[in-house]
Amino acid sequence: MVKNFGNSVADYIKRTDILFWVLTILASIYGCCLIASQQRAGNVNFLRTQLIAVCIGYAAAVVISMIDYHLIAGLWWLAAGLALVLTAAVFLFGIQVSGTDDVGWIRLPGGMTFQPSELTKICFIVTFSRHLAVLEDKQMLKSFWGVCTLVLHAAVPVGLIHLQGDDGAALVFALMFVVMCFAAGVQLRYFVILAIAAAAAVPLLWTVVFNDDQKNRLRVLLRADDSMLQTYGWQQYQGKVSIASGGLFGKGYFQGSRVAREVVPYQENDFIFTVAGEELGFVGCVVILLLFVLLILRIMRNAAKSQDALGKNICMGFASILMIQTIVNLGMVLGLLPVIGITLPFFSAGGSSAACLYLGVGLVQSVCMSNRSLVHIENHWDNTSKKLHV
Repeated sequence: MVKNFGNSVADYIKRTDILFWVLTILASIYGCCLIASQQRAGNVNFLRTQLIAVCIGYAAAVVISMIDYHLIAGLWWLAAGLALVLTAAVFLFGIQVSGTDDVGWIRLPGGMTFQPSELTKICFIVTFSRHLAVLEDKQMLKSFWGVCTLVLHAAVPVGLIHLQGDDGAALVFALMFVVMCFAAGVQLRYFVILAIAAAAAVPLLWTVVFNDDQKNRLRVLLRADDSMLQTYGWQQYQGKVSIASGGLFGKGYFQGSRVAREVVPYQENDFIFTVAGEELGFVGCVVILLLFVLLILRIMRNAAKSQDALGKNICMGFASILMIQTIVNLGMVLGLLPVIGITLPFFSAGGSSAACLYLGVGLVQSVCMSNRSLVHIENHWDNTSKKLHV
């Protein structure tokens, strides 16, 4: 029995993408180290929640990786239903947690909270990837009506999550839609039309959709006077000061005085990058960026080796989450983009985000393992055919 178990583990390791596993684990460990340093400033044990979430997410990722992604995509209706139920639950039972301005959380037994939009991102990868693959099979991916169905598909989560007040998550869904469509081969003219429509909608968004807080977060990027810096620009200003104070090598792990005093509000969440900047300096920040580059390149490698459009779409869906959230989060921290509540994947404190990210990791690993199994079968038949021929 022990031998069979060992053989099963060895076979699993052989078929999985070990480097991708290692990179995700390294990112989570790095993130936990930053959270451990930051939580000196308060009484909340963010690290414990993060470690539990990573362990649960990692175990779920291993299970998902062993399931054929075609089977998972075949249950698209279940993923869609789960996403809709969770979204509806927020409208009924949603609460607002400290440091946020929306009611996008649900309280769980034991006092813990869960953010359904994080799981909805993974459900969206499944449903939208299958939608793209079906349109490609039917040769409708480049047709006007086919693209219209994609727009309607993406409009559901974007619209519902906007109504919850979580425009940061709504933006992530909208950009996921753009990236996944582009990677799937939707024609460029549709993106031009989308860009023109988005530009034309700016006045409407400003006057009807954006509230005063959102407008001021945009204004502070252009007009950083004292009154704005001490209100809507305070977090970004202090974040940039923390990063600059670290210099090349930082003040040392657990030695950041600004981290210990929590000068940057809610530093454990969206502004976790500033902890690395102050305590580990420019070098520590570069390591974070390097990890994301390697992660995204590894996912794209799996996408390129996928045997079908569905596997490619799934990989690009998860890659889009990492790309979008990393770019927007760092833009927020550096004062290039408004603060809209988007976390840094694998690094920001948050059990929902950490656990659900690993579900995406499991999907990518499922694509990788299915591809390698198919290659193994093809090689086996090639070798068998050669022997019979001889």
